[in-house]
Amino acid sequence: MNVKEIRSQFPILATQTYGKPLVYLDNAASSQRPVQVIQEWDRLAQTANANIHRAVHYLAGEATDAYEGTRDFVKDYLHASAREEIVFTSGATASINLVAFSFGEAFVHEGDEIIVSMAEHHSNIVPWQMLCQRKKAVLKVLDIQENGVLRVEQLEELISHRTRIVAISHISNVLGIVNPVREMVTVCHKKGVPVLVDGAQGIVHSRVDVQELDCDFYAFSGHKIFAATGTGVLYGKKKWLDAMPPYMGGGEMIETVRFSGTTYAPLPEKFEAGTQNFNAIPTLVPALCFAKSCMEDTETIDNQKNITEYIYNHLANHPLITLYGRPEHLEDKIPLFSFAVKGAHHEDLALILDKMGIALRSGQMCAEPLMDRLGVTGLLRASFAPYNTLEEAEYFVKALEKAINMLI
Repeated sequence: MNVKEIRSQFPILATQTYGKPLVYLDNAASSQRPVQVIQEWDRLAQTANANIHRAVHYLAGEATDAYEGTRDFVKDYLHASAREEIVFTSGATASINLVAFSFGEAFVHEGDEIIVSMAEHHSNIVPWQMLCQRKKAVLKVLDIQENGVLRVEQLEELISHRTRIVAISHISNVLGIVNPVREMVTVCHKKGVPVLVDGAQGIVHSRVDVQELDCDFYAFSGHKIFAATGTGVLYGKKKWLDAMPPYMGGGEMIETVRFSGTTYAPLPEKFEAGTQNFNAIPTLVPALCFAKSCMEDTETIDNQKNITEYIYNHLANHPLITLYGRPEHLEDKIPLFSFAVKGAHHEDLALILDKMGIALRSGQMCAEPLMDRLGVTGLLRASFAPYNTLEEAEYFVKALEKAINMLI
C-alpha cells in the first residue's frame, strides 16, 4: 500500500478546518477510523442490534457470533494461549482498573508494594494509588534517565519480597520510547513478580505476542488503533484471572444467583458484567487487520521511518526547541514527538497551528508526574499514523516555524 491508498480509506481526512486541509497529528490520543471499521459498526447496528448471549432469536445469535468471533480473532492476534484469556472492556483504562481492583483484592495486603514507572499515563498510576490507599500498600516508582529512557537497571533493586505487581507502559505516550518490556518481565519473573503492560501505544506500533513477552496482563484501547471508541481488551494469563474475584457484579457474569449467595460464570464472562458494547467490539477485527497490514507493508514502514527521522532531526536540532524522549537509537522511538518551545506557551502554539489546519495535543498528556519530573507545566505533542504523509510532516515544520515567529 502507498500512503495515498491508505488515506483513501479514511473519509475524515478529506475534511477542511478553517479552510485548510486537515493535518491530523493527534493520533496518540485517538486514531481516525477507516471505512471498513465504520461499515462494520453500521452493519451490526442495522442488521444485528440485539443483546448478546441471552436470547435465542436470530438477531441475538448474529450479534453473539460477531462478538465472540472477535474474541477468537483477538486471541489469535495477540497469540494468547486461550480465548478465556481475552476480556473485553471499554478501553485500556477500564482494563487496568479491573486488574488493580481484582488482583489487589486477591493478592495485595497492608505493607505490600506495587511498582510503576515515572513515565506512566494517569490510567496506569491512579488505579494503583487507589489500591494502595484501600489496602495500605506502598507505591514505588522506577525513574527515567535524562533522555527519557527508563532506568531498567534499578528495577531489580526496587523489587522486594513485598512487591506484588509491576505495571509499566509498552511505549510512553509522552516520550514515544519503546520500553524493553521483555527484559523487564524477565527481571520481575525471576523475583516471582507478575507484570501488567499498558499497551495503549504498544499495540499500535508493534506486533504484540503476549506469550513471547511473557507478560501476565496486557491492556489496550480500540480507539487508538482505528476501532470504535468504547472498546478495549485485557489479556490476562488464565492462572491469574481464575484466582481474581470479579471487578463488577450484575448480569452475565453470574452462574447462579440466590439471596443466600451467588456463584460466578467461568472466564471470561466473570469479568464482563452487564450489557457489552456489542456493536462496537467487532470493529476490532477490521481495525486490527488494517493495523497488521500497515506493520507488514514495506512502503508504509519506510514512510513512517522517513517521517520519524525528518521530524526528529528538525526538533532535536532547533535552537529554541527542547525535544523530550531521545533514546540512544532512533529505532527505539515511534513517530511521536513531545516538545517545548522557549518563550512560547504550548497551548498558544497549538491554537495557532489549529488555525493552519493542524490538529495536535497540548498540555500534560495525562502524565502530570512525568511533567513534574521534566520540569515543565505542559508540552506540545505531534503523533503520526500510517495515513500521514511526509508532505504533512514538512507542512507541520513550516507551520511550527511560523507559529514560533508569531509568538517570539
